[in-house]
Amino acid sequence: MSVEHAAVQRADFDQVMVPNYAPAGFIPVRGAGSRVWDQAGRELVDFSGGIAVNVLGHCHPALVGALTEQANNLWHVSNVFTNEPTLRLAKKLVDSTFAERVFFCNSGAEANEAAFKLARRVAHDLYGPEKYEIIAAVNSFHGRTLFTVSVGGQPKYSDGFGPKITGISHVPYNDLEALKAAVTDKTCAVVLEPIQGEGGVMPGELAYLQGARTLCDEHNALLVFDEVQSGMGRSGHLFAYMHYGVTPDILSSAKSIGGGFPLAAMLTTEKLAKHFAVGVHGTTYGGNPLACAVGEAVIDVINTPQVLAGVQRKHQQFKTRLESIGQQYGVFTEVRGLGLLIGCVLSDAWKGKAKDIFNAAEAQDLMILQAGPEVIRFAPSLVIEDADIEEGLNRFERAIAKLTS
Repeated sequence: MSVEHAAVQRADFDQVMVPNYAPAGFIPVRGAGSRVWDQAGRELVDFSGGIAVNVLGHCHPALVGALTEQANNLWHVSNVFTNEPTLRLAKKLVDSTFAERVFFCNSGAEANEAAFKLARRVAHDLYGPEKYEIIAAVNSFHGRTLFTVSVGGQPKYSDGFGPKITGISHVPYNDLEALKAAVTDKTCAVVLEPIQGEGGVMPGELAYLQGARTLCDEHNALLVFDEVQSGMGRSGHLFAYMHYGVTPDILSSAKSIGGGFPLAAMLTTEKLAKHFAVGVHGTTYGGNPLACAVGEAVIDVINTPQVLAGVQRKHQQFKTRLESIGQQYGVFTEVRGLGLLIGCVLSDAWKGKAKDIFNAAEAQDLMILQAGPEVIRFAPSLVIEDADIEEGLNRFERAIAKLTS
């Protein structure tokens, strides 16, 4: 049965929504694969993936089927009870990673909040209240709660909200010597993104991540990897830590894990999980049956040699063409990233103009992302068709050509 909805337009956003977002001037209404259609019927190629969320594109049949089936059975029961989709997805995550225990929630910020609280709780229980300091990287991003913006350490997100969470310091990313100087016996955790996403699509250096692991071991601190953006196949491995061969103590996952449905998880070991005893931490919606049913379908599709190898191949397809565009038009100096999390670093003449390129791409019917004012970011579906890659890159080149003409 169809339902009649009241007509709304983009202008309505400015009348009824809190102005903390500035969305594009069109409203997407339908998606299929890596194509999106707006209210006027315009078709766009999607290289943004909902900010690295739509890991299987729009309306993937396996996800639609899982959601529909579960919607006809059970929507929500809270964590007073458990449910079958939660347990099935948790078992698959445990079987596929270093983890032995899983905590489900709804967003990356919640997963990181849980990770940081667990790290402090472990240190408190084992070593006393003085071991609570957290070291994170400059220009990192871990969410928008007060705790997570404090760990992220970017003033534009954390200033103006009163006192920040104390006991947190920041060192330059990929600077092992600075990290060595910062870690002490009061450090309870080192928090890193294996690939900085919002910070400019900056991959971690192997020696840096290995060094962080060693420092944590030497100081009885926990290594926390934020894989909200880099996880669930995005790097060409199920999680980016597998690319480096550096295993964390705690890992946060969100975005792609739900394929577009709100879902997140904190992964850890049995030994550490014991410190979250009953009542210590919780969430009403975490482990929601609908979300976990979709999450199970996501991991079933992604965690296959065919899909993960395809990510590596498509990375090269993007990189080769983007480097060619960069050389021809002089707009960017470097194409970096892992798998299908790719950043184009703008040249000196174009620094600060990422928004101009974003707008030019949209005018050519292409959806892309920024990672700050100096990096253009691509985070498409992991199963994007080669034809969509070529068409999207053609549109991107037309946008660049028009900007530079």
